[in-house]
Amino acid sequence: MPDDDGSPPGRVTVVIPARDEEHRIGPALAALADDHQVAEVVVVDDCSTDRTAEVAAAAGARVVTGAPLPEGWVGKPWALQQGLEAATGEWLVTLDADVEPKPGLVGTLVKTADEEGWDHLSAGGRFVCDTAGQRLLHPAMLATLVYRFGPPGTGHLPPPHRLIANGQCTVTRRAMLAAQGGYHPVAGHLTDDVALARHLAAVGWRVGFLDVTGCFDVRMHASAAEVWRNWGRSLPLADVSSWPWKAADLAVVWLALALPLPRLLVGRGDRIDMALAALRLGLVAATAGAYRRRGPAYWLSPLADLPAALRLTWGTLRPGTTWRGRTYRRGSV
Repeated sequence: MPDDDGSPPGRVTVVIPARDEEHRIGPALAALADDHQVAEVVVVDDCSTDRTAEVAAAAGARVVTGAPLPEGWVGKPWALQQGLEAATGEWLVTLDADVEPKPGLVGTLVKTADEEGWDHLSAGGRFVCDTAGQRLLHPAMLATLVYRFGPPGTGHLPPPHRLIANGQCTVTRRAMLAAQGGYHPVAGHLTDDVALARHLAAVGWRVGFLDVTGCFDVRMHASAAEVWRNWGRSLPLADVSSWPWKAADLAVVWLALALPLPRLLVGRGDRIDMALAALRLGLVAATAGAYRRRGPAYWLSPLADLPAALRLTWGTLRPGTTWRGRTYRRGSV
């Protein structure tokens, strides 16, 4: 993490899209208010029914009242588009409302993008799972991403159609993104973060992923039921993947992740299953640093691989179309 006293190479605007985030947005706003590397914080209030706008304004953010959702748009990319249009900084950092930044996050993002020549970066932080149920299920669902796409942040750049991204935290040059159409190319995507990364890479941008687990925490869900329902909606990447790739990814998850341990437990396993189970245990150790709290439930998370594979399969075959109180037409997302 860089020294907090350093200055980023250019003025930075942080945009936070927020819909009914009154009880979660506080830590992000407090941290950004104390960060002299941030020139302005713009909160786009996406038709909230609670006090999100009042909380944001009281914390010193500039609140943009979201316009009604246009036809063909999904809520988050529409809010981000409005934030992009309101931003004045050279650099645009976007954060989800549940992100809890640490000192130096913004400087790390901007300096890395500038010095390493990235046109668009997304970043992964440290997950906060408050219940044992979350610590059991969340790592198993995270493993389905690693088995399909490999570990992020390794420096290997896959082809655009296999890129993944984390929309919780991104950085790009504002003018470049605006010139490329902003969020219009991904207007109808529920998994807008991956859709945007793949679109930008396809038109020649250098798009990457940065591991900054020491720079921010994120409390995505309040319960294991929310992990199952909400993360299970986006994990299949159903609206950005072709059916051949969906089928191949499901085959990998079932054969290499979900089935080896159950086969061993019922006495039907072989040496391949033993090797795959050992690989899975290695992944548990490797991802431990991505969780603020672990405990026994975390280390037992491979026992939830089978349910995670089932949820991934269901989400692939029957993609969710409801998010944040809005329901979108199937086929338009």
